[in-house]
Amino acid sequence: MAETIAPEVKPRPIIRIGLFIISHSTLVSIVCCIAGVLALLLLPVLAKSTYFSENALMPGSAMSMLSGKNVVEADRFVKELSSLGLKAPSTGLEIPKLIAKGMADLGGEVSYHNFHPQSKKFHPLHFFSSPDPDMVKANYSCSSYGVNIIGIARAPRSDGKEAIVLVTPYNSSDISLGEAMSLGIAYSVFSLFTQVSWLAKDIIWVAADSRHGEYASIVSWLRDYHSPSFGGLEKLNAKACREGLVTGSEVSDSFLRGGTIAAALVIKVADKSEVFDKDALSIYAEASNGQMPNLDLINVINYLAVHGQGFRVKVEKLPSLLDSKWLKVLGTAIESLGKIARNLNPQWKFGIPVADYVEGTATLASSLYNQALGVPTGPHGAFRDYQIDAVTLDILPKISSYHKARRNEFLLHGARLVEGVARSVNNLLEKFHQSFFLYLLTSPNKFVSVGVYMIAFLLLIAPLPVVAASLYSDAHKCNSGIKNEDVTSADFVDGPTINSKSWRWLYAAKTVFVIHLWGFIVTVLPFFVCQIPNCSSTTSLLIWIASSGFSLILVHLLLGSPFVTASIPQSAGKEWLLLKSVTITAAFIGLCLMSVINFATAEIGALLTVPMCLMARPLKRDFNVRSTKAYARGALNLVLLHIGFPMAAFFLIKGAFEGFDNISVGDFWYWVESLWVWNSATYIYICMAYIPCWVLCIHILLHPC
Repeated sequence: MAETIAPEVKPRPIIRIGLFIISHSTLVSIVCCIAGVLALLLLPVLAKSTYFSENALMPGSAMSMLSGKNVVEADRFVKELSSLGLKAPSTGLEIPKLIAKGMADLGGEVSYHNFHPQSKKFHPLHFFSSPDPDMVKANYSCSSYGVNIIGIARAPRSDGKEAIVLVTPYNSSDISLGEAMSLGIAYSVFSLFTQVSWLAKDIIWVAADSRHGEYASIVSWLRDYHSPSFGGLEKLNAKACREGLVTGSEVSDSFLRGGTIAAALVIKVADKSEVFDKDALSIYAEASNGQMPNLDLINVINYLAVHGQGFRVKVEKLPSLLDSKWLKVLGTAIESLGKIARNLNPQWKFGIPVADYVEGTATLASSLYNQALGVPTGPHGAFRDYQIDAVTLDILPKISSYHKARRNEFLLHGARLVEGVARSVNNLLEKFHQSFFLYLLTSPNKFVSVGVYMIAFLLLIAPLPVVAASLYSDAHKCNSGIKNEDVTSADFVDGPTINSKSWRWLYAAKTVFVIHLWGFIVTVLPFFVCQIPNCSSTTSLLIWIASSGFSLILVHLLLGSPFVTASIPQSAGKEWLLLKSVTITAAFIGLCLMSVINFATAEIGALLTVPMCLMARPLKRDFNVRSTKAYARGALNLVLLHIGFPMAAFFLIKGAFEGFDNISVGDFWYWVESLWVWNSATYIYICMAYIPCWVLCIHILLHPC
């Protein structure tokens, strides 16, 4: 009787597709990386025009109620502030006194907010939390405190549960003309808001003392606004530090509050002026960890500024890219492709003019760069930490704006812009939520949404899991003593009998774990470096590097060598495959986690990490082959390794975006210091994900196979 042979069980189609992709991992990596870079360069072409998602905003639907009388009073207020700025104040309280008196005369509720600037020292336990308020000490002098003036115009048609904040930074001891003009704009708007009957949200005017920094004054007020303290400065030193200021019935002794803050505008007028046909308005929106305000807020400001008041609105660009020749060549090619596409089908709207592409790329690169730094581009960043939509409006007048004959016109346009924005926000029945929070700007009226720019990132990191699986498969075949041509898909799915060799990847996992544990040590080392007195930035950086190297040796001695593989059973020199597989897996996980926190950091990190990880290969193997291809691959690995060094990458990116002039070694320490001062997650990613990945790539290159 013939023996029946069971038919071969074929794996499922999805598994066969996965095996096919893994077996062609090199081709997949090349295609995905090239496609990812091209997708990133095409983002300005794919940008869409902005639009209003919230119909209740209705910008420009109502005529401005700001009258010439409000502007005349504001001009008088500016003259009084400027006259005080020309003098040398004896106590530094004359300007706050004048501002408080002006708020009270307009009918607003006024209070003082004294604050002491906090020390900007790195503390790992306070990284992702707000620092503790400084305790008030008896030996603190009043001159060391800043004085914020708070004025509130109560809304007659509300119960005080919502508010809009206007912030005007000023130097209480030496006010400039630009600061006086910004206070004048807020003064004229505040005078209107104290009289109207349609206001549904309280208007809080914060004249923030910038002697200790614009951000410090605002964040101190916000902390006290959201976290009431009992005792402290208000009880201990308030009266002593308020001598010489306006007191009595005009100013409240308690800390005044409004409702939940719906939005905030930081108003700044530049001290310089340039020759323009129009007044210019720069919008700064980036906050800590790449947070952005709701796009509708920027849309309202841009619409009212351009169509209502005739401002020339702009967002920050990278000047170095505006004159880039290769970018112009790429823009020309895209414009030509667009013309061909329109000839084939007029409905295909692909391609933009070269000038628009270059300007859009420079703007998008600036937005990506500022978000990746994780450092706010203005005082508005303090509000985003409390999930409040806020922007900084930096107004640059044309050269004739400071002339006395045109000052009233400038104040009128600026005040009407603020009035229109506040009126649109006043119409909202809920917080901003309908438009985008994740986006990149290519111009004031064009943006790239998260659904578009994530494509470039996904294409860049897609090769990582594919190559990791391919390397593990190759190492698995070697450890099992199976030739590549003898392995079928069914063998890969079922796998051989589990033995000690099947768990050989744990040795590689141990190495990766030890290096990432060392990365945590590198993260907290600056806390101890900061304790060294009178230490320059260059010296602090060298101490950090030296202590990091010493800690790596110490971790090696305590937890086992991640570099010596003599104790690990060898299998035809293929242990580096497992190490590279686990390293790539760790890099993939780190990039995915970082993309959730700050996409811009993950995007730039992918551009540096993915080529370095994919190309890593023992140099000894390439040198033993003695071929042109092997030597070129080894040279490319060394180049990627040097470019991937954190300091080198910082200087290359900074030089490409900001220019190579006046770059010093200490700049890297200042940059890292700014990251931990602002609690930027970029610092955590660099120390705990990127640097360990770079060290592991060195280990792979130096592997004694």
